[in-house]
Amino acid sequence: MLIVKKFGGTSVADKDRIYNVAERCLEDYKNGNDLVVVLSAMGKMTDVLIDQAKEINPNPSKRALDMLLVTGEQTSVALMEMAFDKLGVPAISLNAFQVAMHTTSVYGSARLKRIDTERIRHELEGKRIVIVTGFQGVNKYDDFTTLGRGGSDTTAVALAAALHADKCEIYTDVDGVYTADPRIVPGARKLKEISYDEMLDLATLGAGVLHNRSVEMARKYGVELVVRSSLNRNEGTTVREVTKVERMLVSGVAADKNATRISVIGLEDKPGIAFKLFDYIAKAGINVDMILQSIGRENKKDISFTVDENTADDAVRALEEHAKSLNAERIDVKKNVAKVSVVGAGMMSNPGVAAKMFECLFNAGINIRMISTSEIRVTVLIDENDCDRAVQAVHEGFGLED
Repeated sequence: MLIVKKFGGTSVADKDRIYNVAERCLEDYKNGNDLVVVLSAMGKMTDVLIDQAKEINPNPSKRALDMLLVTGEQTSVALMEMAFDKLGVPAISLNAFQVAMHTTSVYGSARLKRIDTERIRHELEGKRIVIVTGFQGVNKYDDFTTLGRGGSDTTAVALAAALHADKCEIYTDVDGVYTADPRIVPGARKLKEISYDEMLDLATLGAGVLHNRSVEMARKYGVELVVRSSLNRNEGTTVREVTKVERMLVSGVAADKNATRISVIGLEDKPGIAFKLFDYIAKAGINVDMILQSIGRENKKDISFTVDENTADDAVRALEEHAKSLNAERIDVKKNVAKVSVVGAGMMSNPGVAAKMFECLFNAGINIRMISTSEIRVTVLIDENDCDRAVQAVHEGFGLED
């Protein structure tokens, strides 16, 4: 059996945890399984490297930043190889260039294109544990790229798909997927299983357990995931296409405090303006989430949308560069906002979920600034200061407590 195991930064934060991961991997290895182990950078190393970069240059080039950040994962895999060696187990560490993991050329947010599996298969045939750097790839210029924060999950799923692995296990500092962040809602309940669609929405909307692109890739290639903790032996949460249990009305509540609302005020109310605006944003490589357009008045309209706070400045810059073409009166930016969402496949056959959510927020005295919906989710934009209180109120209102 071939198993891909991914361990996050907290799982390899120090010597003791590195050896803990090695011992857990050895259990499967000694049972005759082939192992590919994907690692993130140790602890908060990525943040430390970013801080070091900004001490040198507050606005480093994305290429140079990627060149720096990949050293975090390379440190992790090298130390893990040393740990296996000390334990008398054959292992080899490989970075994205050695594998090789081919990506697009968008530094800081590259996407995997294909993986050459020949080197990994050769090492597995030699009965070695293969330890691979997560989060990174190589573009057509032979430059290192990174896949975005949380990208090690995507590395693991991509390897599982390319190698046709029998299992893909994601180890983190929590022991599964919960109905809400347990740090915000102490009564949050761990889910035994969840569908790809529900997990994708939760991940996209702020649940930090899995990288959203890893879930998207798992769904595309039918890779069944198990999310569990590296710090205990508790059963985790299985992410699969169809869940065995009857779908819950709401599977979870997610929050994202890294949102920024951008409002373009006084646009001409005529065909093509929305296309023009969002085409400029798309060409700048920026993802847009919630969108609200006002009813036209006096041949003018307003369009508001949300982006990740890390791309807000780039979005505003793209709009300002095309100010003459857009002919808007002004651009307003509000950064102290948060998205709160309820997600559940059961919404498709049960009316009234949005009304229930709005009732919960009303009872808590929380004002809604924007609303976005899909078949299986309802998202609201609120003030960041109200975020934790909103999650607690909605979680309690839908009866999701353990």
